[in-house]
Amino acid sequence: MLKILKKTIAVVLIGFGLGTLMVLLLPITWWLFIIGVIVIAVGILWLSS
Repeated sequence: MLKILKKTIAVVLIGFGLGTLMVLLLPITWWLFIIGVIVIAVGILWLSS
């Protein structure tokens, strides 16, 4: 059960990060872009652990 929850949170983080990047590529603001990249990286790390 905990493993399923962990993977779900990771997928949500990756999706949120990708969505953030897609929206923010229209007006380019670098600090928001970096936050999106960090969220995706955290999601991938969480998924791989």
